[in-house]
Amino acid sequence: MKTEDRTEHRTAPRGDQHRTGHRRDLAAAGAGVLLVAVAAFVGRAIENADHTLYVHWPPLLASWYPHIGPGTAAAPAVAAAVVAYGPVLAVRLRRGALLLSCWGASLAWVFSLALIDGWGRGIAERLTTKHEYLRVIGRFDDIGAALRGFNDHILIGPPGNWPAHVAGHPPGATLTFVLLDRIGLGGGGWAGVWCIVTGSSAVVAALIAVRALADEHTARRAAPFLVLAPVAVWAGASADGYFAAVAAWSVALLALAATRTVRSPAAAALGSGLLYGLTCYLSYGLALIALLLLTVLVLTRTARPVPLFVLGALVVPVAFTLAGFDWWEAYHLLVERYYQAAGGFRPYSYWVWANLACTAIAVGPATLAGLRRTAAGAPGAVRELRTGITAPPQRLVLLVLAAFLALLAADLSGMSKAETERIWQPFMLWLLPAAALLPGPGRRGWLAAQAVVALLVNHLLWTGW
Repeated sequence: MKTEDRTEHRTAPRGDQHRTGHRRDLAAAGAGVLLVAVAAFVGRAIENADHTLYVHWPPLLASWYPHIGPGTAAAPAVAAAVVAYGPVLAVRLRRGALLLSCWGASLAWVFSLALIDGWGRGIAERLTTKHEYLRVIGRFDDIGAALRGFNDHILIGPPGNWPAHVAGHPPGATLTFVLLDRIGLGGGGWAGVWCIVTGSSAVVAALIAVRALADEHTARRAAPFLVLAPVAVWAGASADGYFAAVAAWSVALLALAATRTVRSPAAAALGSGLLYGLTCYLSYGLALIALLLLTVLVLTRTARPVPLFVLGALVVPVAFTLAGFDWWEAYHLLVERYYQAAGGFRPYSYWVWANLACTAIAVGPATLAGLRRTAAGAPGAVRELRTGITAPPQRLVLLVLAAFLALLAADLSGMSKAETERIWQPFMLWLLPAAALLPGPGRRGWLAAQAVVALLVNHLLWTGW
């Protein structure tokens, strides 16, 4: 028996029934396809009737635009390599080599998908449009004054109101690109590369966290699915990919601190808190990452990292507050701004479920099948958690459930109507490891399905934000 086969057999979830389980997995993927189809049909009807969705290709913020580009040859080649060799290498590579390989493969996948749209439209110009951060770099010549007056420009109406993405996020997001400009990495090209390189590291953070909270084999099974995910379409040159990485490293460092599987648990706890504080000043909605952080503490049954985590988490808020930026006031102004613009017209009754159709596209059919197994294993995982003896697959189930609850909270808030295929990247990242629950046979087929979804979306649609 091959090494790969032995590992797959040993790590298969308990109660796995290859026949009935496989059919139910396919049914879950099919249900996702149906949800997307209904969202497209209903969305088109609503948009034709009253034009309140503000998207051209519901449920995605996209336009029909079949095209090819420099990445058309590269992206399928990357996908084929991951499908063919990913499952084997995930088992055989040493841990350090696996992490570097996953980061490299993720970089190649995101870059090649982005280049289907070309260097300019796919990467260098993404963050320079009228809604984006780079439009206001010149207004931050005096950073202190810009922070003190930041809230005065959130609402639509007063002269000089911020572009949509600047107004919709705390100033930590814009300051990232201001600082890049200050060190000589100005312009859309460097900004796009920054987002892709940092964003791709989220795969490594997720692998580290899954290994610490579940086990080595579970993390290795998840690795190819973390790399080859359709959500990479929106990670390319999107600031939300960068946000996802910052949040992911906060979770990973807390997992290392709580399990004490790092040389300095204290430094990891402090670093986790520091990154969580930064996360909250990159995007208001990412305060919900606290649900994942709490799950880490519940799974590890320890509060030991909490004091240092809290100390680290205070650094960024204190710094911004002393600089004159009021986070709470800004958030309430943002809510008002949201309803001044498209958010005030987009129907909640449609987007509260159509957002999930966007998620289904972004996470892909393999993740949907994994979520089916997550739901099936949830009652047993909760029971085992109460006894204090939780097997690795059950710990993964609980981590994925926490991410899904955070995503649902964002959905029900009404502050995420449309564009969630991009905005929810920090939550969707933690749904992807659910594919590790799928049985070994057929794993390459599921990986291929993930790639096909991404390639079709990127070649047939022009995705914007």
